[in-house]
Parts: sequence; structure tokens; C-alpha cells
Amino acid sequence: MSAKRCSTKGITRRLACIIICLLLCLTGCRSSRTVTGSDDNYRTTYEIFVSSFCDSNGDGTGDLNGIRSKLDYIADLGFDAIWLTPVHPSATYHKYDVDDYYAIDPSFGTMEDYEALLKDCHDRGIRVYMDLVLNHTSDENAWFRAASDYLHELPSGWEPDTSYCRYYDYYNFSREALDGYNHLDGTEWYYEAGFWSEMPDLNLNSEAVRTEIRDIMAFWLGKGVDGFRLDAVTAYYKNDTYANTEFLRFLKETANSIDPDCCFVGEAWTDRDNIAALYTSGIDSLFDFPFAGEGGLIANTLNGGCRASDFVEEMVRSEEIYSSANREYVGAPFYTNHDMDRSADYYPEDNGPAAKMAYAMNLFMTGNAFVYYGEELGMSGAGRDENRRAPMYWSDNPTDPDMCACPPGMDEVLMKFPSLADQIKDKQSIYNWFKEVIRVRNTYPVIAQGVTKKADLICDDKVATFIRSNGTDDDLLIVMNLSGQTVRKNLSITGKGFSLAEKLSTNNEKITYRKKTLTMPAYSIAVFTHK
Repeated sequence: MSAKRCSTKGITRRLACIIICLLLCLTGCRSSRTVTGSDDNYRTTYEIFVSSFCDSNGDGTGDLNGIRSKLDYIADLGFDAIWLTPVHPSATYHKYDVDDYYAIDPSFGTMEDYEALLKDCHDRGIRVYMDLVLNHTSDENAWFRAASDYLHELPSGWEPDTSYCRYYDYYNFSREALDGYNHLDGTEWYYEAGFWSEMPDLNLNSEAVRTEIRDIMAFWLGKGVDGFRLDAVTAYYKNDTYANTEFLRFLKETANSIDPDCCFVGEAWTDRDNIAALYTSGIDSLFDFPFAGEGGLIANTLNGGCRASDFVEEMVRSEEIYSSANREYVGAPFYTNHDMDRSADYYPEDNGPAAKMAYAMNLFMTGNAFVYYGEELGMSGAGRDENRRAPMYWSDNPTDPDMCACPPGMDEVLMKFPSLADQIKDKQSIYNWFKEVIRVRNTYPVIAQGVTKKADLICDDKVATFIRSNGTDDDLLIVMNLSGQTVRKNLSITGKGFSLAEKLSTNNEKITYRKKTLTMPAYSIAVFTHK
């Protein structure tokens, strides 16, 4: 942290944050939540790592026109929003170190290509969320270069003057080697760079920086962007949830003063109480990390680490605590992303059913559900980041023009399941399972927009059973067999007034419902509607 940020105010902020979290914990379980967020924010979103998705010009790099060529594929799966990882100029393949916030990286195309992509998406009813990286820039960003040049020219011992170089105030500089700071070669100065020496942290307390951020958001909203995915929101102010919350409030209020329909989803890689505290900012959505990844609640349930009933109880609890923090919140459940191992690698002995069920659990959560590209094929990729961002597996033909080159430094990744070209023809494939699950999610808006209540009488170690309601649509009773064995459930009490509407099986075995007895094969889902 910079000296500028370290003060008694930081201690006060942290105490306030603790109090907020305690109040949320005390009040969350008494919350009688109703859904009040904008209906238009309840979407099913496809995350695209741009350079690995689809190559339109044969140079090996995924690009904007490649994405345009696959919009019908995305829409046919049932997605109605996409999140693009950063598209700004950057020397790295991942682009999370921005050189210029107002431009498109030439390897991805032109500004005209981006505008055409927005139009094509909107013509299909697909929203576009832009990745907005505000914690840091590239050290090649013109702002940092100007500040660096100024400090190189500044005589030893002199104090910087922003009237000579306003960009000095854009970053956190110190003559001391503080924690998280790197030496600026050729000077007596150090600069904060919490992630990497080539990613200098922005001074988010600077009014000039906040004005720049407003202008950046206005520029892209003017192009037609529907919202922003916010990178690393817990890193804006290190170990200071109160300050991070204040900054999120600034972003939300500023963006909505430009475009009232702009929505945000923030990356808060932290626990539920801290996520809830950040929701007090009024931010629309924050990724629900406790459910995600190999150690999260979804995988832990399927691997036997916790009971099916625990999964339901945690859904209920999360809805209560987040709603207590922000009545307008829209959940952002996800299972994997570009920073996590691919989910197919979580279940070494699985030949498909567990991988299928895991994403159904994600897609049956409330809010705006996110799916990482290639998960609909069960793509593999673990270990180093490059492995997790392998080329989209359109086919196993190396001459397929849509296929991208591997990210630099990627290890050989052997895919566990077939390519799209093969899966699309197989009714039992992961791809066709995804289509069916998303079809059910889209058919019943209450799945995304409802409130969860545990169906206590039939929820147990193996079977997750809950009612989803929103006061407008018909209630749903959702029964998930999360085990590898056939189960039978008597629904004579809980199932009163419900009729079987949807049957989702991960294999060829059928779900049956006779005389109030529900028989479910391994890893299957039954959806009942209320008469």
C-alpha cells in the first residue's frame, strides 16, 4: 500500500466493514427476500477468451470477426449475453495489462469490427459485457510512460509537481521500498504493482484518474456496450473492503448517470461475507466464488465432500445474505473461468455424467449464470494459465480454419471428450446436454429470477430438492439426484399440486413418476410446475 493510502482512516474503514458483515450475518437469515433487480439483467452469459476462441483470418489468433461468425452457435445454445476478456491493445496474449483504454488490439481487429460485433449481437438479443481492468495498467501505457519519464528527469530530492506532469498522480509512487512496490530503474523511486512489475497499480484516489475512468466508460457505453465485467475488485484497495465498496459505488453511480441500463459484474475472489459487504455498494452482480472451482460447493458436493442438502442450504443462505446487503442484486453464479482449471479435470473417473450435472447445478442457480467457453464440450486444461485457455475445440482437424493457435507457453493438453464436430451429432453428448439445460432455464424465468426454498421433507444426502418462486410465474419444484445411484422419492406431501414438466437425464435411463413416486437414475433432474 502507498503512504497515501495508509492512515487511521484505513483502520476505521476496516472496523466499519467488520460491523457491516456482522449485521448482514445477523439479519440475513431473517430476510424475506423478493426479487427486485432488473429483469433484463437475468441472463445466461458465455465468457469468451478472445484470442483462443475463433480465428477469422488465418493468423492463429482468435479475433472479433471470428466471434461474429459464431454468434449463431452461441445463440443456438441459448446464451443471451457474452463477456469478452480484454480487447484493448497489450503486448500480452491475455490483455489484462492495458496500453490504451480507447482502442482495440490490432490482433483482434479494428474499432469497426468491434462496432459490427455489437450490432450483430444486439440484432440477436445478445448483450455484450466488456472486461474493464481498473486496478492497474500496462507499464507501456502512455500514462505510466509519461510519469516514468518525468521521474527520470526530476532532480534527486525534489518533490514531484503534478502541474508539470499530471500523470505522476495516476500511480502510487514512493521513495521507500514499500510492500508490493517495485523499483523504477534509473531513479530513486518505487511504484506499486501488486500483481506484476509490468502492471503498475492506478491511484484510484486521484480525481484525475476517476475522471479518466468516467470518460472510458462513457466512450464504450456510447459505442453500445451493455455493461462491464470488473477485474480484481478486491485489489483496488488492498485489505480494505470499505474502500473497495466506496469505489464500486462510484463506478455504479457514474456509469448509471451516463447510461441507466449499464450493468456491472465484479470479480470478488473472496468469501461470502466479504462479497455481501461489497454488495452494499449497490453493484448489480458479483461472481459467487464460494460455489466455483474444484474446491467450491458444486464440485465438493459431487465429490462427496458435502451433502446435496448442504448445497441447497448454501444457495438459500447466499440469497438471503446478498439480498440483505442489496435488495436489487442479481446473482452471478459460475463454475469455472479463465483463471481456473477446467471442470472436466475435477472428476478423473467420470465419463460425462458428473461433468454434466455440475454445470446444471450452476445453471439452475438464480441470477445471471456464466459459462466459460468450451465447458459445453467438457474441454480439459489444468495447471498453468495458458492450459486453461486452450483453443476452442471446434474439431480435431488441425487444418480447420476456425481453430486458433495455442497460447504461448501452453503445455500439450489432451482433451477428455470429443470436439464439437463429433459431439453435435451425439444426443448424449455434453454439448447437447448443455443445450437442453439452458432451454429449460430459459423456458422458466423463475429459475433465474426466483427465490430458493429448501424442500425439507425430500432433501437429503443425495438428492437436492428445492422450490423456486418469484410471486409472478408458477412455482417450480426442482429435484436433483446428485449421486451415482438410482433413487426413489415419495412426493405425496411436498409434491402436492405439482406436475412433472421436465426430465433431464445424463444418460439413456429414464425418469419416471407414478403414484407420487419419483424414480430418478444417477445424475438426473426432474422439474415440476405448480398447477
